[in-house]
Amino acid sequence: MDLSIGTALFLIFSSYLSDAKTRKYTTVLSVPNGGPWGVWGPIEFCREGHANGFKLMVRPLQLKDDTSLNGIRLICTDGSEIQSALGRYGRWTKKETCPKGRLISFSLRVLEPQGEWVDDTSANNIKFRCEDGLVLPGHSIDWGTYGPWSAICPKGAICGIQTRIDSELGTGDITGLNDVLFYCCD
Repeated sequence: MDLSIGTALFLIFSSYLSDAKTRKYTTVLSVPNGGPWGVWGPIEFCREGHANGFKLMVRPLQLKDDTSLNGIRLICTDGSEIQSALGRYGRWTKKETCPKGRLISFSLRVLEPQGEWVDDTSANNIKFRCEDGLVLPGHSIDWGTYGPWSAICPKGAICGIQTRIDSELGTGDITGLNDVLFYCCD
């Protein structure tokens, strides 16, 4: 194979792969009540289209170092599923999808920090609003309270996700998923 053809194929292929990771977005949706612990994972985008559903990775009640919500997976209109960083524990819940339209905003259920000698869990559940106004609640543990709704995607819908996860062993109290950002695309 000619070197210039090989180089051209490499550039085309690497451009194709990088498109899955980056996409032009218009707005970042956040809420003020996310937990303070952990590290932000990578931003992941639907290759095409937007999110119209989700699944949660939930660890059931342990009665010792509970983490509850450990991950969020978006279901994209192109048939793919995307996620950012995940905690160490849990199983995926059934998927919830908007019967009509796509996801446009969210609210996060968070247990406030409990103090030095009490188990913290941070984010425990999430609910999304669909374009038609329907609210899709997650299936997780009901600790804490829901904070305010995020802004609504001004155009388009949610197309990307980034999660903040605390999964460090040896810290004495792992909290799992603490916070999340969602990205809106036209």
